[in-house]
Amino acid sequence: MPGRAAQSIETEDAFVLSFLQYLKNEAGASVYTQRNYRQALTEFIQWYTEDRKKSPDWLGLKKLDFRGYLRFLGRGNYSRSAIQLRFSALRSFYKHLIRRGKIDASPIKEITLPKKEKRLPQFLTPEQMIALLEAPLREFEAAKENDEEPDSIDPAPYLRDTAALEVIYSCGLRISELCGLRVMDLDTKQRLVRVYGKGKKERQLPIGEPALKAIDRYWAALEHPPTGEMPIFLANDNDIKPIYPRIVQLRLKHYLEVAGLDPKLTPHKLRHSYATHLLNAGADMRSVQELLGHENLVTTQVYTHLTTDRLKKAYDDAHPRA
Repeated sequence: MPGRAAQSIETEDAFVLSFLQYLKNEAGASVYTQRNYRQALTEFIQWYTEDRKKSPDWLGLKKLDFRGYLRFLGRGNYSRSAIQLRFSALRSFYKHLIRRGKIDASPIKEITLPKKEKRLPQFLTPEQMIALLEAPLREFEAAKENDEEPDSIDPAPYLRDTAALEVIYSCGLRISELCGLRVMDLDTKQRLVRVYGKGKKERQLPIGEPALKAIDRYWAALEHPPTGEMPIFLANDNDIKPIYPRIVQLRLKHYLEVAGLDPKLTPHKLRHSYATHLLNAGADMRSVQELLGHENLVTTQVYTHLTTDRLKKAYDDAHPRA
């Protein structure tokens, strides 16, 4: 059945196909958003087709149809986050139909969804972060010690991984933003980097000296260092394809193990660490919002729970009447 639903997207459902093309070509959605929204729409088509014995007529669906889908998800023990994701896809899809003049209002507009679980973001301490940043070169030294011909080991991959981790932490980048960086986006004199975030929105960020030096060391190890529109981080030394997210994820998992840290931590947790460390050091919320590229300050405020805990501890430890 899922195969049939997926096939209908490709061959029969022009509205959904148009939406997926919009996400890819106009909205600048990440590959993860494209994949998740595609899957969410496929699952809705599958449910509707099985439940109503016909394909959904998107322009004729009513609020009751989506309430029925919400009840179905609830009975299936889906988490609140999973339900939110599916309806986020449907909302975006109907906004697309409204923009294209296909429909006047969204049938999902006033449907109340279960609130997402409040989970504080995980992050590394500054000491743990330093251990992680040092892990690639420690791994390189260990590889040389264990090889009969240590000079034959190419340092470039280890230097690339060091630089990538430094840049993620220095700039608080999303993994997609890191993979999309080009040489021309880097202003070494001003110590700035131009980043294209969600929806291809551009922002300029300060980049630290350790990250810039790590990039220089990486490029110096390459036979043909990248220039101009070439990516800052290459998937390998032999071509100019940019590093892709899966490489970053796998390398991070490995280096977390090398540093004695939880290998389940994702690249996004480095972004959480960046934000938390800035706030703990006294950065204001609005500045951190702009650095992270958050449209809404509420998205950034989740980090205040972490800094509030720190302040409470300081208060309890120091105040005579605490």
